[in-house]
Amino acid sequence: MSARLVKGGRPDPKGQPGYIRIDTVHQGDRDGLKGVYHINAVDEVTQWEIIASVERISEAFLAPVLESMLLQFPFIIRGFHSDNGSEFVNHVVAKLLNNLLIRFTKSRPRHTDDNGLVETKNGWVLRKNLGYSHIPQACADLLNQYHNSYLNTYLNFHRPCFFPVSVIDHRGRIMKTYPYEEVMTPYERLIRVPGVEGHLRPEVTLRQLESTAKQMSDNEFAERMVNARSKLFQEITRSPGRVA
Repeated sequence: MSARLVKGGRPDPKGQPGYIRIDTVHQGDRDGLKGVYHINAVDEVTQWEIIASVERISEAFLAPVLESMLLQFPFIIRGFHSDNGSEFVNHVVAKLLNNLLIRFTKSRPRHTDDNGLVETKNGWVLRKNLGYSHIPQACADLLNQYHNSYLNTYLNFHRPCFFPVSVIDHRGRIMKTYPYEEVMTPYERLIRVPGVEGHLRPEVTLRQLESTAKQMSDNEFAERMVNARSKLFQEITRSPGRVA
């Protein structure tokens, strides 16, 4: 395993984007057949989120999808944090992250909140959009077309998130609050980062991001995404791998 792996501990981004939390979600078994797996990656500071799907959790399927996901973030990735699952804690992923100069950390034993952000998104975002029903592994490509064309764009440019603000109460304890003025999309949070242009990938500009954000209203894009999701599930139902 690479020396860039820190065996335990949660990342400290210090207000900078590029420190992602990552987790896997299984889309259920049915009649002995395994369902597709989803990979969910969320930036800790901006809540920028990228979702992808794979047929199986194995090196052959996971490594290329992970690399593609990391390149879909508009900013440079500096940290990669997962739980202790073997799908991430292995030499293949370590080599990939080392080549991209990304520091790898994993959750500490008996610290269930170390990866809490992405686990929350698994339920409130991924399950809300894709549900719990079995989806055949053969539908991974169909799902990724939907993610890349609709879901990921919606999540980052059109779906508002709550962002916490830490305050000190009368007893001196640090409490997290979620004021209304801090509700914004990941894109809106990103452009608030001081010196944001210095964090962007070389091929990404603020003008490009602004153009994507303003191409449609939030409601217009949400309606477009819902229609695309209905067509997606119609295709999944007709899939040869679907169990009747």
